Amino acid sequence: MNIVCLDMEGVLVPEIWIAFSKASGIPELSRTTRDEPDYNKLMKWRLGILKEHGLGLKEIQDVIATIEPMPGAKEFLDELRTMTQVIILSDTFTQFAKPLMKKLGWPTIFCNTLEVAESGEVTGFKMRVEQSKLATVKALQSIGYETIAAGDSYNDLGMIRASKAGFLFKSTEKIIADNPDLQAFEEFDDLLAAIRGALDPFN
Repeated sequence: MNIVCLDMEGVLVPEIWIAFSKASGIPELSRTTRDEPDYNKLMKWRLGILKEHGLGLKEIQDVIATIEPMPGAKEFLDELRTMTQVIILSDTFTQFAKPLMKKLGWPTIFCNTLEVAESGEVTGFKMRVEQSKLATVKALQSIGYETIAAGDSYNDLGMIRASKAGFLFKSTEKIIADNPDLQAFEEFDDLLAAIRGALDPFN
């Protein structure tokens, strides 16, 4: 049995923190897992900037409400879900993801949770499990699934390499250059064709 595991930000929807960086006028917040492989370090740094500027969950959610999926993302997901099971594995948070999942037709997502004070200040974050994407892929494999994975960032490489087939999608030149053995795609049609081939190697 196969299951496809996809990253969310940078693959299906634009990067939330980059959008918030532009909306808030705080360029430092544009840093993502494409730039910083250590997610805990990145999030602690982000929370420090939010506190410094007096920004909370509401301000971020207001920006998220304006974000649309990447052109073709919903159609890609819809078609892929006719072929196999799909789970989105993301290091984002439940408080961010819901409106985006609605726009994508409510696919299944495994992500994390923010700790938020009554004032709306984001005081911390709770990761679902350490190395959540790789851990989830290994757990799925332990119950009989063969995984196929795609993502764009450093924190996707673990699940991509642990899967029977894995692809980079809309990644950076550096990540692509550093991983020359991985197929890299820019268009949803090409990624769909590659996944279809991995699902049915005799096709």
